[in-house]
Amino acid sequence: MSPSPTKRIAQAITDEPASSSTAAVFIEPDHHGSDPVPSSTVHVIKEVGLVGKSGPNYMAAPLDNNAIPSNSCEGKNDTLLYKDGSDRNNRRNIVSEIGISKDMCPFRRNGASGFSSSSTAEEVTYGIDGSGLTAIVTGYNFAPFTTITGASSGIGSETARVLAMRGVHVVMGIRNMAAGNKIKETIIKEIPKAKVDAMELDLSSLASVRKFASEFTSSGRPLNILINNAGIMMPPFKLSKDNIELQFATNYLGHFLLTHMLLDTMKKTARETKREGRIVNVSSEAHRLPYNEGIRFDKINDQQGYDRWGAYGQSKLANVLHANELTRRLKEDGAEITANSLHPGLITTNLFRHFGVFEGFVSSLGQLVLKNVPQGASTNCYVALHPELKGISGEYFSDNNLDKASAMAADRNLARKLWEFSLDLINK
Repeated sequence: MSPSPTKRIAQAITDEPASSSTAAVFIEPDHHGSDPVPSSTVHVIKEVGLVGKSGPNYMAAPLDNNAIPSNSCEGKNDTLLYKDGSDRNNRRNIVSEIGISKDMCPFRRNGASGFSSSSTAEEVTYGIDGSGLTAIVTGYNFAPFTTITGASSGIGSETARVLAMRGVHVVMGIRNMAAGNKIKETIIKEIPKAKVDAMELDLSSLASVRKFASEFTSSGRPLNILINNAGIMMPPFKLSKDNIELQFATNYLGHFLLTHMLLDTMKKTARETKREGRIVNVSSEAHRLPYNEGIRFDKINDQQGYDRWGAYGQSKLANVLHANELTRRLKEDGAEITANSLHPGLITTNLFRHFGVFEGFVSSLGQLVLKNVPQGASTNCYVALHPELKGISGEYFSDNNLDKASAMAADRNLARKLWEFSLDLINK
């Protein structure tokens, strides 16, 4: 009697060390075929020197396309090695064996929206017609598209690309115009009918924000969507050109001013086109870990007490508070504009460039378990464009689904205080 398919695979990978083109998936024997695979039971043998395993708790995946259901824990595309008398390759979503816990993976399952953290920006906007809409997408440094994967190394670029794919006229606010023009050319080469422009914008400089907003307004363009996406992550202490702590200045205050200056244009556009405007603030789960006091109103520029993690969390908390207070004010004005915040997920981008050795982890093993860029840009595109979110405002989203922000982020008094504090800063 010939061995079962699972035993044949197990024997094959035990005898053959994994190479750059092979991988083997193991699941518990009680969970195979079309049954959901518990996230804690999915393992992969890759080219990192690991060897095949088999035992009482794990067996190789069966030889069918349901070996890893779409709602299981997913990661990087790779090639699986199947052995059934002859080799056959199959492209699947897999996750590396580097100790992924079950708690890290439930977000891979589809939520109420029908999407999950594995959904890409193209998937969450499939079938949506954005023709006639104009969007501004900000980026601290829009990263160029890679020639190998077709994806950018930053979610701003991917957000711009997918919105343009859906017919939206996209204006990228970008510091490096040479990079911006290159991204524009790449998008138009892929999507000949795309409408994409690049305008210079440095969110860390209030003068640059004012110049950008003034030029955009003078152009007479409408504005339906504003995606406040630009950000830096945990650099050493530094002051902006306006003598404001750099993370607070770039991640929050620049976007506050930009939104403030473009709001009349968005209101006018909503009135004239009878189409809802949307403001999207890209925050982070780090908003739950700011300084103890949340926003250090009296110590924004305190170098001695600076903590890069706390400062980053502070700036991301400010993004959520801004969207919430903006929602309250827009409702009072009767404006047909929504404002929401979101967590894009942990993504393999160059945000980690200030992390030293940890950056190396993100660049190698991290890419196997963190979101890729198309997945990272998905919640941006979902909140900005999906029709099922019409009229929803003052909410917090994660993994393309409604989520709940921290209690501090829901503090209305703190949101009002931050608003007044921000007005004082931009009017100095």
